[in-house]
Amino acid sequence: MTGNVIELTDPAFDEVVHNSDGPVLVDFWAPWCGPCIMMAPIVREIAAEYADRAKVCKVNTDEARDSAIEFGINAIPTTILFKDGQIQKKWVGLTSKKDLITAIDELL
Repeated sequence: MTGNVIELTDPAFDEVVHNSDGPVLVDFWAPWCGPCIMMAPIVREIAAEYADRAKVCKVNTDEARDSAIEFGINAIPTTILFKDGQIQKKWVGLTSKKDLITAIDELL
């Protein structure tokens, strides 16, 4: 965990995402991905601001290949918003903080 951001592995994905009843924002990324690095501060800010209301997670696609395959991640960064274990919204590419928090707020 980095700050309020939960670093997910394949085994932890089900436990954290599918078993959560509140919103869960998951950032699929890799350390070699430039846009992913640019997305990181946005993800950290959202994690800090929504610490008590939503979970914010990161999945390194190089290390958690099963999760990346399960959700058809073929470009990164990809950000997926879950609620009750179901995909509510999916963004591919660099995404604004405003777009992400608007979607989270709709689920709260």
